[in-house]
Amino acid sequence: MTQTSENVTWLTQEAYNKLKTELEYLTGPARTEIAAKIAAAREEGDLRENGGYHAAKEEQGKQELRVRQLTQLLENAKVGETPASTDGAVAPGMVVTIAFDGDEDDTMTFLLASREYASADIETYSPQSPLGTGVLGHKVGEDAEYELPNGKTASVKILKAEPYSG
Repeated sequence: MTQTSENVTWLTQEAYNKLKTELEYLTGPARTEIAAKIAAAREEGDLRENGGYHAAKEEQGKQELRVRQLTQLLENAKVGETPASTDGAVAPGMVVTIAFDGDEDDTMTFLLASREYASADIETYSPQSPLGTGVLGHKVGEDAEYELPNGKTASVKILKAEPYSG
């Protein structure tokens, strides 16, 4: 369910199957549907002023972009459990609990993974997000800092980090 530095994306079997089904739909029935929409809009006449035609072409472009994204993702995917961090440090694919400013009453638990492939059951932060990059590599008990959107720095304490079991 997460990306690693080797450009490999670890997916659960369920996530892999879901993405593969989406790709099969987009490259089959969805392509046929969009081609029919474009053809029907083309029949309406002048393409320069044909909103339906332009909307269908834009939809086709978005759909083809998604096909390329899914193809690349699935080509680089490894199905199974994300390997555990060998040194006990926070790594992609882990559920992390942090305390803001060291206040153990102000905590948050999240999955450190790519949002697109995560379950809706848990809040997810990308390893490339400010919080993700801040906690990445830190061990339980350590403090970590990350930059807020306003340019200030926030401090968190890593309370718990364990592999996501999905």
